[in-house]
Amino acid sequence: MAHELTDRAGTLLRTLVALHIRDGSPVGSQTLRQEAGLSVSPATVRNAMSDLEERGFLHSPHTSAGRVPTAQGYRFFVDSLLQVKDDLNSSAFDVLRQELNPDRTTSDLVQAASSMLSSITSQAGVVTVPRPTQQPLRQVEFLPLSGDRVLVILVINQREVQNRIIHTRRVFSDEELRAAAAQINERFAGQALADVQQQVDRELLAAKNNIDDYLSATLDLAQRALAEEEKPSDYLIVGESRLFEGASPEQLQRLRELFATLESKQDLLHLLESCSEADGVKIFIGEEAGSQILGDYSLITAPYGDGARTLGVLGVIGPTRMAYDRVIPVVDVTSRMLSAALAS
Repeated sequence: MAHELTDRAGTLLRTLVALHIRDGSPVGSQTLRQEAGLSVSPATVRNAMSDLEERGFLHSPHTSAGRVPTAQGYRFFVDSLLQVKDDLNSSAFDVLRQELNPDRTTSDLVQAASSMLSSITSQAGVVTVPRPTQQPLRQVEFLPLSGDRVLVILVINQREVQNRIIHTRRVFSDEELRAAAAQINERFAGQALADVQQQVDRELLAAKNNIDDYLSATLDLAQRALAEEEKPSDYLIVGESRLFEGASPEQLQRLRELFATLESKQDLLHLLESCSEADGVKIFIGEEAGSQILGDYSLITAPYGDGARTLGVLGVIGPTRMAYDRVIPVVDVTSRMLSAALAS
């Protein structure tokens, strides 16, 4: 809790964490005293460091007389002592605005977001991929082929076009297909594909019970046009190699375990999807997510959407000693800009 630390102890902890983030080395009492700018004796600083260690904020590596922050120390630092930068520098903002162009497709925007997160923060950038059923239907068109085959043209989210061939229960004329498409577009355009599918299923059952042949035929077309095997969730990650930069020999084994987790995807996907309902930035430090997924690494996430619904989560994976004051606003701004591009 914030009230458990005096101003002096808070200053020392904040200074020690900042030094460790900058240098990656254990911090000794003499260095800490000089950098903190406090008019106190060396003994006072040593006693304060011992107290912080007893509270679980610091620990002493056996190879050094200095101390480094624990995950609990980083958590207290992030929650109570961190001064986050208000915004991005102009060059980073301009690059994001250029790359997250509303005219690009959703898949291109997701790829660009993960790349930009990695490039700007020098960490690994990760973005979950929206499921097609989460995105809105804009328009459907039917073109007759031979026999009972119909070409379906789906326009999704204003910019993405999908073509698929379906087999119908009977042969439809050009006029019937145009009328069916017009009715579907009038009733369902702008709704998420998953919501349209559910509504069509309900209405199709009701139409069959009422023996409404025309409505049944139209809804059957819609059902077949929208039917698609649900793809498992996925994410894009860029910049994994950056995690090797500055890694100590002790961290290499943790890195191998982390990469194994990233390769299997399911554990990290579960963690990312749990962040989809978060209001803004969410931070996991070390193993506080409830498992050993992250180990000596942190995950900073924020949800993104299209203005009507949440479509996914983006974030940054990096060592616990990452520059939180710089990474947090990058994640926040990127999520906002991606959402704005998808909502345009």
